Amino acid sequence: MLVAIDGPAGAGKSTVARALAQRLGYTYLDSGAMYRCVALLSLDAPNDRPAALAQKARIELGERILLDGRDVSEAIRAPEVSEAASRVAADAGVRAALVASQRALIAAGDWVAEGRDIGTVVAPEAELKVFLTASPEQRARRRAAELGADPQTVLAEQALRDERDTTREHSPLAAAPGAVLLDTSGLTVAEAVERIAALARAASSTA
Repeated sequence: MLVAIDGPAGAGKSTVARALAQRLGYTYLDSGAMYRCVALLSLDAPNDRPAALAQKARIELGERILLDGRDVSEAIRAPEVSEAASRVAADAGVRAALVASQRALIAAGDWVAEGRDIGTVVAPEAELKVFLTASPEQRARRRAAELGADPQTVLAEQALRDERDTTREHSPLAAAPGAVLLDTSGLTVAEAVERIAALARAASSTA
């Protein structure tokens, strides 16, 4: 079974998806980490085409993120990498390479996959699709807490990223047809996980 969780930055996708996978005993796929890896490569090699970097990159996902054998778990969370990730994600060649990798990964077994186009592009046939969101202010506070940054600065940067993600030509951020919308503004992680777990159990029983 595949649970696809999409949504904007700061909605709680990674935290909720990771906890949900543990709760259900599924494997967790952080697709955003893959784009961040390509972004990191692009920052290190600005003269190379991002699509070419994506095609050659060896990305290993797990408790630690390995890029071409190097542990980049912390490096890919840097603010400049987050900003670059949004830019490279708009590259059709990058998306084609990483979508192919993601589809190969989730082809067998039980998965919780999160990102911005899992339910719309990577796996529109997913048994359960969830679109996580939250108020812009709540999302900015969460991101600011993670980064140790000023919430108002994060809010302004977030607005720019949301605009880029929702209006890009290739795989724009949007709720997939049939997706369950879940606003996490007033929910704890445990509450959000429990709601999605209940949906997953219901979907599994009718599959």
